[in-house]
Amino acid sequence: MSKYVIGVDYGTLSGRAVIADAKTGEEKASAVYEYPHAVMDETLPDGTKLGTDWALQHPQDYLDVLANTIPAVLKESGISADDVIGVGTDFTACTLIPVKADGTPLCFLPEYEHEPHAYVKLWKHHAAQDKANKLNEIAEARNEKWLNNYGGKISSEWAIPKIWQVLDEKEEIYNAADMFIEAADWIVWQLCGNVTRNSCTAGYKELWNKTAGYPSKDFFKALDPRLENVVEDKLGTEIMHLGSKAGEINEKAAALTGLKVGTAVAVGNVDAHVCVPAVGIDGPGKVLAIMGTSTCHMLMGEEELQVPGMCGVVADGIMPGFYGYEAGQSCVGDHFAWFIDNCLPKEYYDAAEKAGMNIHKYLRSKAEVQKPGESGLVALDWWNGNRSVLVDVDLTGMIVGLTLATKPEEIYRALIEATAYGTREIIENYRRNGVPVEEFYASGGISQKDPMTMQIYADVLGIPVKIAGSMQGPALGSAIFGAVAAGAEKGGWDNVFDAARAMGQVKNVVYEPIKENTEIYDKLFAEYKILHDYFGKGENDVMKRLKKIKIEQRSK
Repeated sequence: MSKYVIGVDYGTLSGRAVIADAKTGEEKASAVYEYPHAVMDETLPDGTKLGTDWALQHPQDYLDVLANTIPAVLKESGISADDVIGVGTDFTACTLIPVKADGTPLCFLPEYEHEPHAYVKLWKHHAAQDKANKLNEIAEARNEKWLNNYGGKISSEWAIPKIWQVLDEKEEIYNAADMFIEAADWIVWQLCGNVTRNSCTAGYKELWNKTAGYPSKDFFKALDPRLENVVEDKLGTEIMHLGSKAGEINEKAAALTGLKVGTAVAVGNVDAHVCVPAVGIDGPGKVLAIMGTSTCHMLMGEEELQVPGMCGVVADGIMPGFYGYEAGQSCVGDHFAWFIDNCLPKEYYDAAEKAGMNIHKYLRSKAEVQKPGESGLVALDWWNGNRSVLVDVDLTGMIVGLTLATKPEEIYRALIEATAYGTREIIENYRRNGVPVEEFYASGGISQKDPMTMQIYADVLGIPVKIAGSMQGPALGSAIFGAVAAGAEKGGWDNVFDAARAMGQVKNVVYEPIKENTEIYDKLFAEYKILHDYFGKGENDVMKRLKKIKIEQRSK
């Protein structure tokens, strides 16, 4: 009898689950649950105002994902929970929760429900940028060798700046938290009752290294004497590797999800990293871009090279035996949605309704008939800062070439092209620093739903773009790791490579670069690169000066 695995993918705005055949990867059902609290970037549920660059979430939404999506996929598929052998989960990262020793998030406690620092700090919480800046300065002054494993800069999105912000701004919350834990590990805790720390988030977001461990206590003390023992006191030093079994579904989780007690639970993972085996990638030189509200670029290599501006290189960080490289763009789907939500005249909505099309499809229909360069526009893709290769959240967006004749669809296409240029800069940065890139794969909603964008990417990059076979790539990837946690004896797999080759999926559709388009985009990319370096590398800090004025004025 066939056996099945469930993967649960926690994104920025929703959680998604799939149930798949443990041998073939064939998906039998999927379900999505939108977070009721979404992203809290202006106020808490009680109206408490948040500061500039805050981005919080409510952990109750994560539990509700389990309670809604897993029963839904079991019901839709008609598969008995008796035949589900494993569960895997993934999360955005760094998504950090302050909790008590029993796993209770501080924001669940009445005394802290009005305190912003008691909530989940989402990956795109950038209010700890001052801490990241200071951390980078101190690490560089101390000649900390590990810094180059993160491209020379630690992001404000990562764990230590966020924890330090809590300590500096609300020490009461820091002291009340028995630990700070990645949501990726917290949700596994809720499923099996075991506290685990996965090597992916520890390596990429918490400064842990497989060989060297964490930075020294002296380094943390140099940041702030109160942080000297932050690793032992608030994080934990026992790290479990990807593909490991964290435990088994306990009675509490069984009641919540409908799964059977004893079902294997995989160690937590990150949404981007877990997606690599979901497209069948099993070796180096192949970039996978997971394209959603933001984009993560995953790549495996055979040696540890220190690449400026990357998010990190971690041994076994994606799959065992390879060095996993990560880079990313902070604003992709969010980029396009911002424009549609804020910049379209009413006549476009009226025309879309008349044509029987949603506004996204209508706008694409007008943009896709344009030739590369026809608009005379070049944009920088920094509406939410730059993650790679500049690692600077204080950078902002820019469009050059606007005239009174510029049309909305021209701006829309220029924003799409900007994200493609950002991806090309990441790839070229890898190549300049000795990390081979030979193939390009895309996953996520944009890759599945937007042929125009994927053709633009192929033309800008100058290489074919292959598309993931699953609409829910990270969820399928989590299911693959769930099958590995279960093991071959139970009907799963004993290693992720065999599981990836059998369960990973790629569509037959391949976007080939169009030569004449690539030639034009080479010229446009050269202009993008000039702007990228001029505004991003310190020659003109106007974006930062403007942001400072904005913060000062809004605080009055």
